[in-house]
Amino acid sequence: MDALQPNSAAPALRSHDAVIVGAGFGGLYMLHRLRGLGLSARVFEQGSGVGGTWYWNRYPGARCDVESMQYSYGFSEDLQQDWQWSERYAPQPEILRYANHVADRFDLRRDIQFDTGVTAARFDDASGTWSVSTSDGAETAARYLILATGCLSNARIPDFPGLDDFAGKTYHTGHWPHRTIDFTGQRVGVIGTGSSAIQSIPIIAEQAAHLFVFQRTANFSVPAHNAAISTDYAASWKSDYAARRRRAREETRNGILTVVPDKSAMEDTAEGRRAAYEAGWARGGISFMSSYNDLLLNKEANDTACDFVRGKIAEIVRDPAVARLLQPNDHPIGSKRICVDTDYYATFNRPNVTLVNVRAEPIERILPNGLRAGAKEYALDAIVFATGFDAMTGSVAKIDIHGRDGRTLNQKWVEGPRCHLGLMSAGFPNLFIITGPGSPSVLSNMIVSIEQHVDWITDCIAHMRARGLDRIEPTVAAEDDWVAHVNEVAHRTLYPQANSWYMGANIPGKPRIFMPYIGGVPAYRQICAEIAANDYAGFSLSSARQATPA
Repeated sequence: MDALQPNSAAPALRSHDAVIVGAGFGGLYMLHRLRGLGLSARVFEQGSGVGGTWYWNRYPGARCDVESMQYSYGFSEDLQQDWQWSERYAPQPEILRYANHVADRFDLRRDIQFDTGVTAARFDDASGTWSVSTSDGAETAARYLILATGCLSNARIPDFPGLDDFAGKTYHTGHWPHRTIDFTGQRVGVIGTGSSAIQSIPIIAEQAAHLFVFQRTANFSVPAHNAAISTDYAASWKSDYAARRRRAREETRNGILTVVPDKSAMEDTAEGRRAAYEAGWARGGISFMSSYNDLLLNKEANDTACDFVRGKIAEIVRDPAVARLLQPNDHPIGSKRICVDTDYYATFNRPNVTLVNVRAEPIERILPNGLRAGAKEYALDAIVFATGFDAMTGSVAKIDIHGRDGRTLNQKWVEGPRCHLGLMSAGFPNLFIITGPGSPSVLSNMIVSIEQHVDWITDCIAHMRARGLDRIEPTVAAEDDWVAHVNEVAHRTLYPQANSWYMGANIPGKPRIFMPYIGGVPAYRQICAEIAANDYAGFSLSSARQATPA
């Protein structure tokens, strides 16, 4: 099939078979796979380079919480054999170098337009094509529109009164300057204590004359125990990469190879639990949650893990009052993404670090020379907003997407996102979302989920082309069933008990709905595979020459 030709009745448009939004790991692999089908594709990327999350998140200490040997593409044996990771948990600059290496190795840049955001997209029912508007004022026609916009890519700064009056420098961890920031000698305020804050606070504290950490909600964090990757360790993975990738996809709930627990915490003795948690703490990383098989299902079991970590915090932090503030007590451990740190809790033993409880004394106003929280003013030279993202849906919502009958995706999602499999939304033909809401996405190794979605989309398009079809969308009934299933599975767990960004709780006015799919990577992959094998049951497939699906 040749690239689409513009409608003669419309102004001249650039034309491609597919438009991909975003040049992160999803967009890069999607472009590579579409080329393999012989399709023309154009990627629009709002940044000046590839890498997505790892292009924007350059804050001090930024690194992945999935081990490097697993947080990498598995589609190319040569790539995974040739690339050398330096650390157990790769730092942001190294992951960005990897993304650039992939872009160069597969000659992807020639089809990527940088410094260009997608502002709107409108589906034309008569021709079955999308008209995509970009920030350069141009329009592009495409049969397929694929959103690789990422789950954590829409940085959010709360609307604090007086923010524009601040005379110092402000930064957001998710939109960090592309240069080294030196806080030496400065009075710095970090607002937030989520993952990016927990990674950056120890490093900023080493530089700053004084660091004020403004905490609303304490988060659970476990040590990373990061270290250099030995030659033998890398070789052990590379000698068996294909089998390990398969096991991660098919046998692990989150797509990450780790210890596999075989019993409940409540089946163990108090001494046994202590030993298991000590082993998890010594092992480091998010595998701590694999100490037992019911930590996210059973509140009593979860409480034992919470108590252990709170005890560790009390052991590390010398000031009992500060330790109590750092001990989470309002959500089960793991119901918010557990953080992975290097010396985070120990940082609060430094004489130049002050923890401010803004739950008790909320931030009232940003001042020209600092901020006021409660009745106290804090003089600051710089403020770092570690205030997170409008997760899962925020980057999609920024695009004015009109589907069949002119209805917008934002109108449809006003009470929460509705997708079938997290891949497509009824009423928006040929619009695919990579790791969208209703898929494992952020509850999994993102690379595993990205590759699975890209492969599914590619196979779907190939299936349609082989049969002379060029339009697909989910049925309303299938979508309703999937949304109900996602919600039902979520509420079997402890996840909804936390006011987390999984629930949209960090965005005022956003519907409180658990957005990712908690059923696990293997179960989800099997469902997707069975649907494809059953001639894409639950989807309406047709040709633009046929009647619009009901």
